Amino acid sequence: MKKDIIIPEVENVYIVAIKEWNEDFGENSWYAYILNNSSEKLEMAMVVSSASGIINNEERKTGSFRHAFNEVLPETAIKVELLENNVLQLNNHFMLTYFLNGKLYDKNFIFEANSIKEENTSELHSINRLGVIGK
Repeated sequence: MKKDIIIPEVENVYIVAIKEWNEDFGENSWYAYILNNSSEKLEMAMVVSSASGIINNEERKTGSFRHAFNEVLPETAIKVELLENNVLQLNNHFMLTYFLNGKLYDKNFIFEANSIKEENTSELHSINRLGVIGK
């Protein structure tokens, strides 16, 4: 039975962290985005995010946040959430689920603690921005 289940592999779709100006805080802040680097529209994209880890020898864990988007157009990025500075010290987990051509796709992305920083950015060619790509 298990051999009959086909789980499609996520390709050209990522969770990325991009630094940009935050009017509310008056400073540059990191934001999580869904990056659709493919030539096809994603439908009913959902992201569940949380963070966990150790700060000052104490176990820390955030609540889970859920975000839903009707569509993510080809070669675009959609802002998911602000990554508050204290959360960058934790492992940030993002579970991305979406439909493409009637099939359900699912992938977990992780930003390890302290990995979201300027030194780890790379060019996100489809949107002409710099960002850190989740693993």
